[in-house]
Order: sequence, then C-alpha cells, then structure tokens
Amino acid sequence: MPVSHVIDYLQPGPLTEVDTAHAWALQDLPSDPTALCTAAEALVVRPAEARALGLSARRLEEQSIRSVSGLVEVLTRLFSARLQSPRPPSARVVGTSRHVAVLACTLLRASGFAARVRAGFVTRQGHMTGDELWITEHWDSFERCWIRPLPVALSRETTAGSPEPLGFLSGGEAWQEYRKGQYTQETYDYAETDPTRCALEISSTTVRDLAALCQVEVLPGDVWGRVAQVHEGRMPAAFDNLIDVTASVCARGDATDLARLFSTRALGVPQHMLS
Repeated sequence: MPVSHVIDYLQPGPLTEVDTAHAWALQDLPSDPTALCTAAEALVVRPAEARALGLSARRLEEQSIRSVSGLVEVLTRLFSARLQSPRPPSARVVGTSRHVAVLACTLLRASGFAARVRAGFVTRQGHMTGDELWITEHWDSFERCWIRPLPVALSRETTAGSPEPLGFLSGGEAWQEYRKGQYTQETYDYAETDPTRCALEISSTTVRDLAALCQVEVLPGDVWGRVAQVHEGRMPAAFDNLIDVTASVCARGDATDLARLFSTRALGVPQHMLS
C-alpha cells in the first residue's frame, strides 16, 4: 500500500483519527504527557483480567478492534464520560498494550504533542525477553528528542526495586541485536530451542514498528507482504537483508525514508487492515 499521507506526528493517521460524533470525549484533556499516558492505560482492561471480571466472549472480541474511533465508540457506549474520567474496570475496552499505545498517541496528539506508537519487546537488564510490548513516544521540544516512557505497571515494578530493571526495545533494535548474535535461551525463551521462531517473531515486530512509524498501527498478530510469506513457510529471497534495511531506516527515523520504504509492495499494509 503506497503511503497516501505525509507522516506528521502531530496529526492522526488512518487508525488514530476519532470521528466527529465522539470528539467530545477528547475535550478538557490534561496538559501533561505523563498524565495523558496514564489516562490511556486506565481505558484498557487486559484479556486475563476481563475473563476474571466475567466479561462476555463478545467483549473479549474488542481486542481485535484496530481503529481508535472503534475503541472510543465502545468506551463511550460503556461509560458516557470523557476519556480522562475515572471508570470501573468493566467499562474499559478489552485490549493489549497496543490498544493503550494507540489511545495514548491519540490523547497526546489531541493535546498538541507530537506522538508516535512503537512496537517492540519488554527488556530485563537491557536484554529482550520475547514479551511483546507497544508503547507511545512523544517529542520533547526542549530536549529535542523522543521520550519513551514505560507503561505505569512496568515503571512501578522497576521503581519498587526489582532486581531486573524493565525497559523497552523496538522491533528494529531487537533485530539488530539478534543479528549480532546477542540472544540466547536465557535472554529469549526460545532463541536456542527454536531459532527460526525467534527470528520470525523479531522480524515481524520490526515490520509492525515500521508501519507504526508511518502512522499505521496494526494489531500485534497482523502479518502481510514478505513477512506473511515467511509465516506460510516460504522464505523470500534476501529476507534478512530486507529486515536489516527496515531496522536501519526505523533507527534513523527520517520521515521520507520511512514513507518510501513503507510504500514498497513487500512492506506496505493492505487496505483491509486500515479500518
């Protein structure tokens, strides 16, 4: 899918735009980025907790909603209040860290902050664990850099004196470490027992991170293009080199290069994943 929009992290992308019927829910937001990210986390209940609350199987399907408009429609139907208002767990949308990230990104942009979603992995003591994690970065105009806050749950665990400080590694950063031979069974559960799966998981997340940097925040399980071929058991020619290039372009973060790479047939997201 050729990129049909200019990458602008102050503006919503195709999956993070809120329709006019629900724009009221984004009014009177906090002006602090940390408060906005915390508010987003309070809008999502994880699937395991949703089951413990006795939520229906139909409610569990909410984790497959791609668009923020769809998420906000569910949230306002369950609890007719602005998004920063406290709500009971049963009135939160069922989702993953990806849902938290796209909601945080939407709240940040609505408050005037440049923001973008990143797809990657939890790290412990700087090493990747294999646990997928999506976060939101926002631009600090004073420091001239992207700020990468941890979700509250991970921050609390680290602050509480965890012997294994937790962090985040983007898909491309993880791929570059993988290519250096950094991962063993101790740092990634199946790196030695199933190295093919290890490479597949990291390369898939690298491509999802590219899409997110191009403002197309797909679902965690989405695969397409060359990565879909690998999931089907077919190894495209020079696949590792393609992921090397993708990781390098993501690391540089140049909007023109990101859009150009994402517009290729091998990596562009198909139309049906944009709603």
